[in-house]
Amino acid sequence: MSGALVLVVGPSGAGKDTLIDGARRALANDPRIRFPHRLVTRPVGAHEAHDTISEADFEAGVVAGRFALWWRAHGLGYAIPRAVADAAAAGAVCVVNGSRSRVGEARAALPGVVVVEVTAPRAVLAARISARGRDADADARLARSDALAPIDADVTIANDRTPEEGVAALVAALEALARASSPA
Repeated sequence: MSGALVLVVGPSGAGKDTLIDGARRALANDPRIRFPHRLVTRPVGAHEAHDTISEADFEAGVVAGRFALWWRAHGLGYAIPRAVADAAAAGAVCVVNGSRSRVGEARAALPGVVVVEVTAPRAVLAARISARGRDADADARLARSDALAPIDADVTIANDRTPEEGVAALVAALEALARASSPA
């Protein structure tokens, strides 16, 4: 039985964390679907569920190969622990906030990668980035996003309506993956 490593990706402000948090709550009683945290070299805040890792531990983890996937963006280090990819390979559907810049690498190196791209119009992205108050320069985040090559997503969610609608779309996609990953 194989599972899936679901990378939820999209530009800053698209609402990835909101959708992941909502899906985590909606699917709390489904043992097939897990929501492990990624590691980030930033203290935990109100807008993002992650585990904090020091710069030194991040660098050591990269060198030692402790991460299934890692990247740098916005002056921070981000990583998906290898144990998450191992759980997906063992049959779980593991949902993590990923990076569009690493989709190709993930597909080439890891089994069962499924990409869910969350999108929203640029004006919505800018308003959301400004509202969360942790980013000094929304324009820089949007420019980085614009510079990335388009990706080949398995599922695309236009998250420009209510959070509940976006969460429902992600939940439906995850439930379909869990059914497909379960033995017949």
